[in-house]
Amino acid sequence: MSPIETIMRTAPVIPVLVIEDAHDARPIAEALVAGGLRVLEVTLRTEAAMDAIRRMNLVPGAIVGAGTVTNEAQFEEAYAAGAAFIVSPGLTENLAHVAVRTGVPFLPGVATAGEIMRGLDLGLRHFKFFPAEAAGGIPALKALIAPFGGVSFCPTGGITAETAPDWLALRPVLCVGGSWVVPKGADMAQVRALAQQAAALAR
Repeated sequence: MSPIETIMRTAPVIPVLVIEDAHDARPIAEALVAGGLRVLEVTLRTEAAMDAIRRMNLVPGAIVGAGTVTNEAQFEEAYAAGAAFIVSPGLTENLAHVAVRTGVPFLPGVATAGEIMRGLDLGLRHFKFFPAEAAGGIPALKALIAPFGGVSFCPTGGITAETAPDWLALRPVLCVGGSWVVPKGADMAQVRALAQQAAALAR
């Protein structure tokens, strides 16, 4: 099993996190890990993101990655900050090549057959299906699954606690990404409870 597949199989839901204040990072990670979600994606959408990755890495059991990585400079910075895996909203040759060079597990976003074929040409077999709902939802992913045996997905974008089980019922879907596990303004007890519910979705 490849490193990225091991990460994808660790929990059924990967929380997609937008951390505004780095001081919140460790408590959030502690609550999520305590609830059974060890794989955490910190999106590079805020200035606090890199510091958040470093702080979350201090939590025992946490597997912290960087999301919304769109170029090589961000990839290298996240890797230096301790990101255990890299998630991108799309797929470029530059990002794929730096992933191979550094050996960092890489999950690029795809939404079309052509993008999957490009990824296969680059030696990739694990993808983020993004934006999952906007790109056609479960019917679209089912259509893409048919011609690509041996390819695995983490759908992300618009997935909720209610719809996650339907996505996870698809055999090539190893996990889903979701932001519902850490609602804005939630306290840590609520985050832990939501994490426990999400962790229970495992097949």
